[in-house]
Amino acid sequence: MAIVEPLSENTDLDAPDDEEQTYHRLMSLLSDGSARYRLIDHPPEGGTVAASRLRGHPADQAAKCMVVRLSVTRRSSRYLLGVVPGDRRVCLRTLQQRYGARAASLASAETAERLSGAVSGAVLPFSFHPDLDLVVDPGLLVHPHIYFNAARLDRSLALRTDDYVRLSRPRIQPIATPE
Repeated sequence: MAIVEPLSENTDLDAPDDEEQTYHRLMSLLSDGSARYRLIDHPPEGGTVAASRLRGHPADQAAKCMVVRLSVTRRSSRYLLGVVPGDRRVCLRTLQQRYGARAASLASAETAERLSGAVSGAVLPFSFHPDLDLVVDPGLLVHPHIYFNAARLDRSLALRTDDYVRLSRPRIQPIATPE
């Protein structure tokens, strides 16, 4: 007969995971900021073009979010969250030159997930981490709404672009290049 001990009250089993915390933080920000948005539930999808099809909009209205590592010196790095239209990609060379970095590369999946609080494919176009600077390409901001996965692969948001800019307060710079 196995002996089963009750879980202590200090267990982390009931603690929400990072994605759930990030989702709730986003929803609180939108609610507190009186943002105009629409939730869109869909089958799990992390690819920008495929998610755009599920949500029913052109890919250029989707916010593709990439965590970029800039090597400033041999021993120090900084991280940026580059947000571009879904039919484009982040131009690493542009970021490297603009920030005077020695090199620019996509962050490892582990680092990207830690800094963004979301799994790959569900990274938000918002930064809630002090070590993650937000840079948005102006090409994304020409539409009345932007679309993105809401820190979950199975739920997206259509958010008014003006509300996005007001609440996220991004640095706006051309950083996109064609796919």
